[in-house]
Amino acid sequence: VMKTCTCIYHFLVLNWYVFLNYYIPRHGKDQKQYKIFQDGAQWKYLTLLNLFLQAFFFGVACLDDVLKRIKGRKDIKFITAFRDLLFTTLAFPVSTFVFLVFWTIFLYDRELVYPKVLDDIFPVWMNHAMHTFILPFTLLEVILRPHHYPSKKTGIMLLAAGTLAYTSRVLWIYSETGRWVYPMLGKLSPLGLAAFFSSSYFLSVSIYLLGEKINHWKWGDMMQPWMKRK
Repeated sequence: VMKTCTCIYHFLVLNWYVFLNYYIPRHGKDQKQYKIFQDGAQWKYLTLLNLFLQAFFFGVACLDDVLKRIKGRKDIKFITAFRDLLFTTLAFPVSTFVFLVFWTIFLYDRELVYPKVLDDIFPVWMNHAMHTFILPFTLLEVILRPHHYPSKKTGIMLLAAGTLAYTSRVLWIYSETGRWVYPMLGKLSPLGLAAFFSSSYFLSVSIYLLGEKINHWKWGDMMQPWMKRK
């Protein structure tokens, strides 16, 4: 019963994220007077990159569910391992990071991260779809299914690579356009920017380690035997 519920959950959430990835950019582009997606379109926002990442992860999770029912566990070890690596090093840390950082800054001064003018573009439900619902979906994934974590060194290095890639993207857009992706970055000094990006990475690492703790608390070491099986 639990396996069936997990399959249904993955399928429903996948469709939700596919819908958001189609609808939100299309909706934003329709609001041409606001030019919200200029200078890199939607691919400059971590929020929207996260929606694509979540859709990709749940797509892999659905594929894993289907193949397990068709072929059995041993034949798809690679897919399952990739699913776990994707979730533990990117899907869980990024979605949790977006939730925490967005709402922290929003509650302090929304103009720094989500100016009030955006309320005319994105309705309230869409804001919560992008920044709120992402957390319960990823936490429920932890509860419904165990995930094998890589070594801490591997996990943190992969997370660092992702963080560096996105930070480089943000800096490149600024160098090309003279405009920051997020208004708050324009209020920081060079030292402040370095401190912000560094603290963001350390927060991401903390979230990664928290995910590992939650996974171990819920599932223990039950993933280890099949990962070691030849």
